Amino acid sequence: MDQHNSSPLTHSSENRSTISESPAVTVKHVSITLGERQILHDISLAIPKGKITTLIGPNGCGKSTLLRTMIGHIWAHGRDNISIFDKSLNRYKADDLAKVMAFLPQSPDIPKDMTVEELVYCGRYPYQRWWQNTAEEDRTVVDRVLDITKTNHLRDQLIPSLSGGERQRVWIAMALAQEPKLLVLDEPTTYLDINHQLEIMELLKRLNEEEGLTVLMVLHDLTQALQYSDYMAVLQDGRLITSGYPQDVMTEDLLQDVFRVHGSVDVSDKKGYVKITGLL
Repeated sequence: MDQHNSSPLTHSSENRSTISESPAVTVKHVSITLGERQILHDISLAIPKGKITTLIGPNGCGKSTLLRTMIGHIWAHGRDNISIFDKSLNRYKADDLAKVMAFLPQSPDIPKDMTVEELVYCGRYPYQRWWQNTAEEDRTVVDRVLDITKTNHLRDQLIPSLSGGERQRVWIAMALAQEPKLLVLDEPTTYLDINHQLEIMELLKRLNEEEGLTVLMVLHDLTQALQYSDYMAVLQDGRLITSGYPQDVMTEDLLQDVFRVHGSVDVSDKKGYVKITGLL
């Protein structure tokens, strides 16, 4: 198999870093216009390596657009101003990028006639070469990510037969089969009940803490963002309003100025809570 960048899934003990001077993703002065509408305005942001970073903001503020721009799914003028692990996005070949970054969109298309195991094997595509037999390594990785996501017992089931929470864990398993250092998710808890939302958030936390995986995601639930994030960035009307540690970013003033609601933020215990009390 081709030699590739050390993955947290294969070298977890070496990747449990604190916020690094060398970010996982760097964006410098990026703007996006779709049609006649400017969606993002001069965004500059650094995503810490080895941490969980969450993008928050009102509907339509540009969170998902920024997320997709940062990983090359939306073309940006100034694309050379985006780097992933100190390498310009422009310099990545598709397979090489897939070996360091995996992306899980908000609503993936559901394959009707594919088993869980078959879907997870799809995550091995960056390593497939017609002149190489990677079957043994592929099997090892697939078995491991099914175990990590606690979906091994589902491996022979068809994807449409799964519950929402099971299906999301399987999608994450497929992403992990790429052996990425960075996992990017667009609203991973959308359409899930509260039990399965927390199940997914706990899985992401465990992947970060035990496997050293850098996680970048968009969330709408402010309490979950506060509780599970190491770093947070806030968007409003396509502009970056602030970024930093969640306990510094999430304030009552932010709730009023950005989300237009009254509320309180309790960071007195380890978890932290956001309580919304009404509209402005």
